[in-house]
Amino acid sequence: MKCPYCGNPDTKVSDSRPNDANTAIRRRRECLVCKKRFTTYEKLETIPLIVIKKDNNREPYDRTKIQNGVLRACYKRPVSAERIEKLVDDIENDIFSLGTAEVKSTVIGEIVMDHIKEVDQVAYVRFASVYREFKDVNTFIDEIRKLTN
Repeated sequence: MKCPYCGNPDTKVSDSRPNDANTAIRRRRECLVCKKRFTTYEKLETIPLIVIKKDNNREPYDRTKIQNGVLRACYKRPVSAERIEKLVDDIENDIFSLGTAEVKSTVIGEIVMDHIKEVDQVAYVRFASVYREFKDVNTFIDEIRKLTN
């Protein structure tokens, strides 16, 4: 592994352990030249997943789209960065456990909403308002009623 600080190709692993969800290996490394330490993550490479959009266009799955949506929904909410990362990992695990080469964006949206609802209800309503394209205040009220029932 090449050192991100000095570019030296020789580094050693000082610690290695699985992440909390057992989906990746976290490795602490040390450069043999500059002695700086850094962390790398090793993840299993999965089959390419194609997302079928609402207009039937197809595009490659992109984790950062889910991550950005969750981050926007959780903005200024009491949800830690670690919890958001675990949330995105759990969502991604559910998507890939479907075992299909193609998945509809609506299925992904529902999986995200199911997970985000468990973490923060305000973030859930924020995400739902964008995902379900709320048109007016009554739609918000209906969604909030569903939450409280």
